[in-house]
Amino acid sequence: MADSSLSHRTGKVTFTVRDASGRPLADRDVTVAQERHAFAFGTSGFDFVGLVGGSEPAAGAGVEGFGGGEGPGLDQLSSLWLNLFNTVTLPFYWGRYEPERGAPDTDRLVKTARWFAERGVTVKGHPLVWHTVQPSWLLGLDLDEVERLLRARVRDIVSGFAGLIDLWDAINEVVIMPVFENGENAITPLARARGRIHMVRLAFEEARAANPSATLVLNDFDLSSAYECLIEGVLEAGIRIDAIGLQTHMHQGYRGEEAIGRVLDRFARYGLPLHMTETTLVSGHLMPRDIVDLNDYQIPEWPTTPEGEARQADDIMRHYRSLVAHPAVQSINYWSLTDDGAWLGAPAGLVRKDGSPKPAYEALEALIKGEWWLKPTVMRTSAEGTVTVEGFYGDYSVTVDGLTLPFTITPAAGTATLTLPD
Repeated sequence: MADSSLSHRTGKVTFTVRDASGRPLADRDVTVAQERHAFAFGTSGFDFVGLVGGSEPAAGAGVEGFGGGEGPGLDQLSSLWLNLFNTVTLPFYWGRYEPERGAPDTDRLVKTARWFAERGVTVKGHPLVWHTVQPSWLLGLDLDEVERLLRARVRDIVSGFAGLIDLWDAINEVVIMPVFENGENAITPLARARGRIHMVRLAFEEARAANPSATLVLNDFDLSSAYECLIEGVLEAGIRIDAIGLQTHMHQGYRGEEAIGRVLDRFARYGLPLHMTETTLVSGHLMPRDIVDLNDYQIPEWPTTPEGEARQADDIMRHYRSLVAHPAVQSINYWSLTDDGAWLGAPAGLVRKDGSPKPAYEALEALIKGEWWLKPTVMRTSAEGTVTVEGFYGDYSVTVDGLTLPFTITPAAGTATLTLPD
């Protein structure tokens, strides 16, 4: 916490500990501990849908990021996950969520979302609108009917999960949406006919109407000026977006602090929080640099290697340090906790297929629960019963005389009073 580059992430609070009658507890040992980061550290939680929600419907369509079913079990996976992360992304791909018209996979997603929420985790849904992983039953319908069904989907999901999921990737990869040619779908023709701004407005306005308190993200992998032009058009059209999502799938190698920093600065100029929605770094051989569409690289086996794992750990450390140091970044979502079922079969997880942590997991643990974390620390109150605690923004606790009380460190925190109950 002495690192000045992280001063925007830390604060201090001076609290007075009082007994039940209101008298300050002077010269008393208290134990202060951090309980949760305010910064959103997360991963996709697709593996958990099968482990918590139950077996997958037979009609489900394949999609990136779902576990292959032979990886670690719930006890092992949840222990690793809950140790580090506080935000999870769950899948709402239309073709998998509703493979048969009128029969959505609601129960499994509700069970999974509740499982996380009961453990204090913020749950995010991904995505409400996208042109990929679409149900085949949409094909052949006229554009007006496709739009009507899409609007209804957004409203039904967002309103149905309100209070349980209040954070959504409202629309995904709009830059390429009207010109996407890798597979037939009903959304691309709609986007081509009615335009990108229309599609963004549809997603955000329907979602906002269904849950006015939701946080809605515009998400894309295209980090070129085309995405900037889209954002500018969306804002000029008066569409309110809550955060800008930036994907960084780095199967071809870490792009480096300078390159990522330039991207962050370009998108930070809109004055909106930046969510690093999809981050991957591989622990095996790197994908060839001449591959333009990462989906074009399909190989039978892509093993993790000791050399690759060492590189991945170093890359993770550098990447997370630089992201947390940037004041516009509000969250980082790693795209796959384990190699089991990782996108493109890449060894992109922080954990191997057998559930054993890679060096990258341990490197991230050293940051999230080490350098950026206040472990249980014994402090002594002053003669006035006060203690000053400095740390990363988040939730904390103080324990005195066997009783534990919560407090928070926020940008607005200054002083507080903690009174022991009778």
